[in-house]
Amino acid sequence: MSTAIAFSEYGGPEVLRLSEVTPPEPGPGQVRIKVKAASVNPLDMKIRSGLMADVIPARFPVIPGLDAAGVVDAVGEGAGAAVGDEVLGATAGGSYSEYALLDRPVAKPAALSWETAASLVTVGQTAFRVLAQLGVGAGQTLLVHGAAGGVGIVAVQLAVGRGVTVIGTAAERDLEQVGRLGATAVRYGDGWAERVKAAAPGGVDFVFDASGAGVLAESVALTGDAARVTTIADMAAARHGVRFSAGTGEEGQSLPELARLAADGSLAVPVWRSYPLAEAARAHADLEARLGRGKAVLLP
Repeated sequence: MSTAIAFSEYGGPEVLRLSEVTPPEPGPGQVRIKVKAASVNPLDMKIRSGLMADVIPARFPVIPGLDAAGVVDAVGEGAGAAVGDEVLGATAGGSYSEYALLDRPVAKPAALSWETAASLVTVGQTAFRVLAQLGVGAGQTLLVHGAAGGVGIVAVQLAVGRGVTVIGTAAERDLEQVGRLGATAVRYGDGWAERVKAAAPGGVDFVFDASGAGVLAESVALTGDAARVTTIADMAAARHGVRFSAGTGEEGQSLPELARLAADGSLAVPVWRSYPLAEAARAHADLEARLGRGKAVLLP
């Protein structure tokens, strides 16, 4: 037996409980890892609370968590890694656990910490996917809403690295951080569109909404074309003719490049705090109270 965090009903952080579970066995193409770090994503909290019940119905008990990094300790037939390899990736069946399964393990560069490796997966792949869907390139201007969030931070850095001019909206306290990433930082809230126009007198070519803060109508007006706006956070996307980007199952193709960029210092994924696995409920509560800036990581 091993330990994992699981919940058997929807609710607040208190429904997360340390439980005894049978370690999962890898199927064809899968590896099982001894988890060294598992990151906490906003989606974990939405699933736990029941907000995503219509989209991702739970089959209780649920072991939450999307991303992990660890050491391979068992492999299925045709797996892309060997016992003893250090890897990272998206988990099949949850990552808040001593052991987890990966469908597409990616080698962890030696220079990458366990915490950063686990934190990179979902936010990195999401940012990479949306930039590809938008088709933004060098010499163009991209507006990123929520530029100080987990996905936004990665999107800003990837775009800047490709020669894109980036405008990033963020809270007052985060403007300096967004500026350090290479973007022109603009305070969000009432009047944000006018501030963006002042910061980008040549206009905005594309908008990446990672905030879900009801900014789609004005974003479409800024670009003049709903096809140039994509959101990962606003469920009203269809009403505005905007693409809502969700996982396609192909994101793993970008993870080796993201890991390389993070390892050589070209991409930073801020880790705010690490918690013992048993304190997953506290990690959720702290993040929901917006106490931290950056990723929270669980250490089994």
